[in-house]
Parts: sequence; C-alpha cells; structure tokens
Amino acid sequence: MKPILFIFTGVLLSLTSLAQELPIKKEPVFQEGEVLKYKLRYGFITAAEGTLKVTNSDLKFDGRPTYKLTVDAETSGTFDVFYKIRDHYDSYIDRTDLLPYFYQENIREASYKRQDKARFNQDGKKVVSNRGTFTTPTTQTFDLVSAYYFARSLDISKLKVGDKFKLNYFLQDEISALEVEYAGKETVKSKLGNIRCLKFSPSIKPGRIFKKDSRLYLWVTDDGNRVPVKAQVEILVGAVTMELKSADGLKYALAKE
Repeated sequence: MKPILFIFTGVLLSLTSLAQELPIKKEPVFQEGEVLKYKLRYGFITAAEGTLKVTNSDLKFDGRPTYKLTVDAETSGTFDVFYKIRDHYDSYIDRTDLLPYFYQENIREASYKRQDKARFNQDGKKVVSNRGTFTTPTTQTFDLVSAYYFARSLDISKLKVGDKFKLNYFLQDEISALEVEYAGKETVKSKLGNIRCLKFSPSIKPGRIFKKDSRLYLWVTDDGNRVPVKAQVEILVGAVTMELKSADGLKYALAKE
C-alpha cells in the first residue's frame, strides 16, 4: 500500500531549494473534522481504499498544541482475499507551522508486520526513530502524512507551468526528496462533480512497481482546500488510479463548475 501514500504526497508544491524554508499561508487550509476518502483502482477494479482524518490532539510537544493526522489504508474486494492489507499511520504536527513532531505507523500486509516510530527535531536537523538517528538537510523535514497536509497549505501564488520543486521526507531509514513539476490547470470529472484543478507531475523511482518512463499525474482542487481529486500512474502491468470518493468537513467550498 505504499504507492497510495506516495500518490498522496504528490501534492507537494511550492519550493525553491532544499536549503530554504517553505512559505505557508497564514492559516492551514484544513481544519479539525476534515475526513477525506479515496479509492485506488487497478484498471477497472477497486483494489484499495484510504481514509485521511484531521483531529485535535491533547498531546503537546515542546509545550505547543498539535493536530493529529490519521491515515488508514486497506485492500478491498478480490485483492483483500489474496493479499490483505491493514495499514495505519499517525502524525502529530504543530498547529501553527504544521511541522511534524512525532510519527508512527503500524503496517500489516499479508504475513508481513512492522511498527515504526520517529521523533522530529527540526531545529537540531535530525530525526530519531527506532531504526536510528538521521541527519536532515533543513529545518523542514516531514513524514509522508505530514508532508501531504503541509503541502496543501503552501503559498502557490507564484507557480508557473514547468516549475519544479522539492520537499524532504523521512521514510523507514532514510531522508529523501520528492520533486514535483507544475503542469497547468484542468477540469476533472469526479463523483463529486466537475472540479477545477491544478495538475502536477511528482517524481517516481523506477523499480518493482513503476516503469522506467512512467509519469505520475496528480490533480488538486483549484480552491482554498487544495485537496487531491485524482492521481494516475502507469505501472509495470497496467495502470493505477486514485480517486476522491468523499470529502467531509472541508474548510472551503470545492471549485465545482
């Protein structure tokens, strides 16, 4: 189910270099109570579903209040019979600058199980996890879940077609950078209606899943929410599409035509 999170994080937007801090809007574009549900299709078959939630957290880190971000991903239908996946992710982020303090994941994929935890020290430029201590290149490093929400709140007012950007994230035992290219505006037909979107093409690594020349495309609402509506990528056999099923508790109205 890792592909579903890599697709989600394709919403990463406005950066200029790995050494600079990334500008965000004065207020987050999301709010407590937001619930987004997605389905992941392999061809015409629904292979998996994912739910993302924003809730208030009673936990404080360094004396600062936090949001709790939760992602649940699971296989469905025939895929659930042959390869059952039940993945759960939590990320606690600062309510003001949206940077992560703590991340944990509980992975259950068929007979494979894994639990990872990570504590982010942004000022110290390091991440301490159960796999070791890792040095980060900037004071803004994310887990995949917090990256998704942070990117939605970035100031993208100066984006031009062809611009490319990067963002650092920590996953398992390494710090990586995701590069994204802005590809313009399009209207996407979805279950929620025809929605005006910004189109992006995040970088992907060829390997066991993706072709050497595969391109991942992501469509994000062209409104105050910046919610991913659709993503599509070719894999070694066929194609995978992610689609927004429902969006509750949004802070702003969707950009419907």
